[in-house]
Amino acid sequence: MKVVVTGGSGFIGNHVVNELLQRGLEVIVVGRDINKLKQKEWFDRVEFIEVDISKTLPDQAFKKISAANKLIHLAWDGLPNYMDLIHFEETLIFQYNFLKTIIHSGVKDITITGTCFEYGMKNGCLTTDMPSDPQNPYALAKDTLRKSLEHLQKKINFELKWVRLFYMYGKGQSEKSILSQLDRALAEGKEIFNMSAGEQLRDYLPVEDVAKEIVEISLIDKYNGIINCCSGIPVSIRSLVENHIKNNNKNITLNLGYYPYPDYEPLAFWGKPRQ
Repeated sequence: MKVVVTGGSGFIGNHVVNELLQRGLEVIVVGRDINKLKQKEWFDRVEFIEVDISKTLPDQAFKKISAANKLIHLAWDGLPNYMDLIHFEETLIFQYNFLKTIIHSGVKDITITGTCFEYGMKNGCLTTDMPSDPQNPYALAKDTLRKSLEHLQKKINFELKWVRLFYMYGKGQSEKSILSQLDRALAEGKEIFNMSAGEQLRDYLPVEDVAKEIVEISLIDKYNGIINCCSGIPVSIRSLVENHIKNNNKNITLNLGYYPYPDYEPLAFWGKPRQ
């Protein structure tokens, strides 16, 4: 089986490609810059297509991608700035056009990562039968992309698996993530770590588990719909930080309440995972 992956150089994509290769699948990675991938341990085991998906696909790239059985689409520009209008002013448009081109080329099994922010400012357990209510430009663009592709399904037959991501941590995570900032403070021997009050409840998974779930969902045949990629277990950010410090046998004083809570997400939410 041949699987195309976009966004393979990213935090999640690196682990998704690893998971696919461990399962013995043939992998094509689509990306703008081959130099970003040359340092990946799997680089020599995949076929790479250097192309900008915001542009018209060259014929050669089009032919190679159209020969695949499945697409796992992870690529998205502009993160982690969720409030930038570019998400729906520009990124949404070329994302839809790229996916429409791929679907018309013959790839009829599409897995795309969405976001838990599509649920909006809802607290508590988030289930996939809840209506979406995006409250920031990134979530609005993702939600609109899903709905646009559902309308496209009325014109052309294809499978659409929409994987709503919650929170994750692990090797390769953004330098702006709280655990990356904590690791940097610990490495520099700082005595105090500034953070919010830490009462927010979130749903966390190791990125390896996220990648495994995405791949398993992609490999399901004859499936359409939204799936939450989550643990189903609410954990406070304070507990996450304290456990990380303990597991690394370190000591640092938490300056709780230094930062305000973000205004683009509710205080307490977690997902209901697939059964």
